[in-house]
Amino acid sequence: MREGIQTEFSRNGYVILEDFFSEEEVAELREAGVKLTENLPEESKRVIFSTTKTQQFQNKNQYFLDSADKISVFFEEGALDENGKLLVEPGIALNKVGHALHWLNPTFKKYTFCEKVKETCFQLGLADPVIVQSMYIYKNPGLGGEVVPHQDSTYLHTEPQRLIGFWIALDDATIGCLWFAPGSHKGGVHRRMIRNPDPNDEELFIFTAQSPTYPTSNFTATPVKKGTCVLIHGEVVHKSAPNKSPNPRHAYTFHVVDLKNSTYSPENWLQLPSGQTFPGVYKN
Repeated sequence: MREGIQTEFSRNGYVILEDFFSEEEVAELREAGVKLTENLPEESKRVIFSTTKTQQFQNKNQYFLDSADKISVFFEEGALDENGKLLVEPGIALNKVGHALHWLNPTFKKYTFCEKVKETCFQLGLADPVIVQSMYIYKNPGLGGEVVPHQDSTYLHTEPQRLIGFWIALDDATIGCLWFAPGSHKGGVHRRMIRNPDPNDEELFIFTAQSPTYPTSNFTATPVKKGTCVLIHGEVVHKSAPNKSPNPRHAYTFHVVDLKNSTYSPENWLQLPSGQTFPGVYKN
């Protein structure tokens, strides 16, 4: 099995693992995700997440920058007015919650460090995998925003490339599913988003290049059933369309880095406070 996963991963840049989690396990994860929509931040502290607004929401917001060791809440574009007041029901207002769910929330911690994840990391040949971030993604009906074509290594860079995403479907993902450009991970990192080294600049993040244009014909849809885990190479180009259907498409995702065979960039936007370290998959 190890050779099979590695071969497909090397060829396409992603692997689909069906029935990774059972119905009961999916239900527990999903229940924990829904619970996160309770006790939302007060209006003045609500932050929108969008990948279609040239990262403007991030560039001017310290809340995002400081989320590496916290459970932070991010809203959909259409969920808030200019004053932060909800325009929709709280249960469908969130885009995502991150970026330390894997460590600070007992349910997500249990599944992130479970034996299935450890075995998969072993099959991928990872010597010292650590979890660098995690997210619960809602993709709510009618509101779930587009995720534009991107590479995860743009945001979480290692040298050499040793970033792998675990994306777990908690609903059937048909409309609004992931789309991949198979083999696109072989072309290197096209651009990076890094912390601005100038402390006096109002822009907290900068990009090293313009966003490339990717032909639509390059992409292949990957509809999956709930309980499926999709392994995502850090350099494979992928995207997802807005969810305009009446059905939700919840997912839990986290990113793994092999620290024995790579170095996590000190320029990445996501950095732990001094003295903290990323938790190891095999050690927890």
